[in-house]
Amino acid sequence: MARIRVAMAQLDLVVGDLDGNVDAIVAAVVAAEGERCDLVVLPELAVTGYPPEDLLLKPTFVRDAAEALARVAAAAVDVVAVVGTVEADGDRLWNAAAVCHGGAVVGTYRKRRLPNYAVFDEQRYFTPGDEPLRLWGVAGLPVGVSVCEDAWAPAGPIPGQAGGGARLVVNLNASPYHAGKVGDREGMLAERANEADCPIVYVNLVGGQDELVFDGGSLVVGADGRVLARSPQFVEDLTVVDLDVPERPAPPAAPLPVVALTASSAAAGLPEVASPVAPPLPRAREVYEALVLGTRDYVTKNGFRDVVIGLSGGIDSSLVATIAADALGPEHVHGVLMPSRYSSEHSVGDARALADALGIEWRTIPIEPAHEALEGMLAPSFAGTEPDLTEENLQSRIRGVLLMALSNKHGWMVLTTSNKSESAVGYSTLYGDSAGGFAVIKDLPKLWVYELCRDRNDRAAAAGERPPVPTSVIDKPPSAELRPDQRDDQSLPPYEVLDPLIEAYVEHDRTVGDLVAAGHDPELVRRIARLVDLAEYKRRQFPPGPRVTTKAFGKDRRLPITNGYRR
Repeated sequence: MARIRVAMAQLDLVVGDLDGNVDAIVAAVVAAEGERCDLVVLPELAVTGYPPEDLLLKPTFVRDAAEALARVAAAAVDVVAVVGTVEADGDRLWNAAAVCHGGAVVGTYRKRRLPNYAVFDEQRYFTPGDEPLRLWGVAGLPVGVSVCEDAWAPAGPIPGQAGGGARLVVNLNASPYHAGKVGDREGMLAERANEADCPIVYVNLVGGQDELVFDGGSLVVGADGRVLARSPQFVEDLTVVDLDVPERPAPPAAPLPVVALTASSAAAGLPEVASPVAPPLPRAREVYEALVLGTRDYVTKNGFRDVVIGLSGGIDSSLVATIAADALGPEHVHGVLMPSRYSSEHSVGDARALADALGIEWRTIPIEPAHEALEGMLAPSFAGTEPDLTEENLQSRIRGVLLMALSNKHGWMVLTTSNKSESAVGYSTLYGDSAGGFAVIKDLPKLWVYELCRDRNDRAAAAGERPPVPTSVIDKPPSAELRPDQRDDQSLPPYEVLDPLIEAYVEHDRTVGDLVAAGHDPELVRRIARLVDLAEYKRRQFPPGPRVTTKAFGKDRRLPITNGYRR
């Protein structure tokens, strides 16, 4: 056995904030040196933040990133730091891992497999790496370097690195979260480690970036596929691991070249550090924490401190307010009750009870004066017509105007409250409840909304705290309350029926014919599919929101608005 002390630095970085990112990276490198680490591994494209998108098309940005990397390298004196960055040569760019030691960049590895699916567009910017493989001698061990997607396929570089003599492989990542992703990653890494007969250090980015949430959860996986260390999810962390690396059979006659950096472990003779294995989170808690982190980072990284939310007394606004209070602190959350002539007394009471339980500031602004005035203004133009959805939507748009006015006056970001089930079928009002800066539960199906509320209440009760969401909110039938005695199930099938259909049609790309063949009611399937297709133009105008499913509306799903395919 040979021992190497490795630090996994999962950081919450900001796209384009080169100076801030350098400061965070340097602090991690210095901390790793203070722990006598031999190697510190940082996330993919840590210098620029991920994904930098069309910032990469700006030559000045790319040059500035190179200067930023030089400042990072200067901090890596005794420790070997592997840092994600962008590398340029003329018009070509590479998603690269820079190996830094002795105060300089001693070499790079260029990512070979560029993902171009789901939320990824790397082939738009980068050239695949094709340089000959080599290894890095750290603490006397040959170490291979790879980047994210390189590990996801058996045909990636890891088998070649291991076959060429690597006794350890490090993999830099910016792997976005969705429910179930942790299990997918661990299964994949177990396969790669088993195939290569080589331990893998997998370091992931953490934090929110527009619609993406990166959950951290960095890992060390042994050659037998066992998890030897795991960083916590959704928080920055520097995890230090003393890794015992077994001997491996001698490489073939033509082993990979090794760039010698350090001959022995800096931690030799020191007491062994215990390898932390953070427990995985249950699904409801994991999804909730993803939404909290995504909300916090979107609000604060865009220069806001406070948010404002319309509180209806319904379950969606209750969950959004609870997430916001946990993300930002209740003192930074402002609730607005905007009752109409159709608002029930119990809904108003539920909204007050929620605000009081969370400890957030709230106010009441009745919309009846504006509603009556607008109806009067429109009466001549509506003469000879019957009241319909137009009058219902008017109320929602009044509320949107009020929330945006408060946002303009006080500098509060408006958080919208539409869930994925509603936005899928267009059960929301354009320029009404869809107006705002961030859509916290945009990718959360309605049944998950209930699941997260119950779980948050259970956790509060277990901690001896007051559950934030009133039981009456969870138990009552959902309603937009835009007409007398309105309920969601008057316009939509029960969510127990609707959510699986939406998942199949949206996330799994099933057609109407597929769903009918699977036994679903043909008329219902055609109706729901048509609603989903017709609402595409609405969703294009929604604010961004955190992705927590395998396919979110937005970058994940790009269907044409003008679309005649109905099979």
